[in-house]
Amino acid sequence: MPPPPEPRVTTAATSADGAGPGVAAGAEATEPARQIEELTRQIGALTETLRRDHERAAHREQVIDRLHAENQQLRHGILQEALAPVRTALYRLHDTATRVAARWRSDDPPSPEFAGPLLAAMADEVAEVLGRTGAERLSVRPGDAYDPALHRPAGTSAVPAAEDGTVVEVLSDGFTTGDRVLRKASVIIGRASEDEDGDPAPEDDPAGTDEAETADGPDDTDGAKDDTGRRGDTDGRDGGDAEEDSGKEKESE
Repeated sequence: MPPPPEPRVTTAATSADGAGPGVAAGAEATEPARQIEELTRQIGALTETLRRDHERAAHREQVIDRLHAENQQLRHGILQEALAPVRTALYRLHDTATRVAARWRSDDPPSPEFAGPLLAAMADEVAEVLGRTGAERLSVRPGDAYDPALHRPAGTSAVPAAEDGTVVEVLSDGFTTGDRVLRKASVIIGRASEDEDGDPAPEDDPAGTDEAETADGPDDTDGAKDDTGRRGDTDGRDGGDAEEDSGKEKESE
């Protein structure tokens, strides 16, 4: 026969170090405080990281601004250096024009025949100044074939069939830089005055025009006949009236 079971005795749970229930409840109460402290520490670390990033960004902005200012100064210096020979040539041209103007205003001005060569020389000097900037004058002469890539038509002029489509006159020079056209030359283009068969273009025929006007105009002969008929009818009526008046006078007598 088995022995009877021993009575069960319930005891309060204790911690490993022998602490009671009150100590365990206090540990659970301090857990949120530790979490808040950890979050505060992490937020502080993020704030410090953002502060350092902001300082680095501000430093980069300062470097960019300084480099931009240096670049602007460098570009200005290069531009001024490139314009130096242009200014020198323009100074010379200005002095030449001033001296020539003074001579023309003097009591003994030069002969007018020197004006053409003088202006041509000044135009050549201006072209030289433009050449120093990279703009080379385009060589166009009368008789050259018309090229729409280099020439700008300013008008046409009647020429023989052999000169059709050629440059007749150059009104203004063109300028190029390398393979690029800066300005096309303004030219007058020749156009043949003959048709494809070589016959001259038909002109208006004054005689034909007169004949057409005569054919289309009113028939003056018919008008004259109508006027004659109307005059005859009027004369007949006038004669009849006169005879009636004579008959009445005889009856009264």
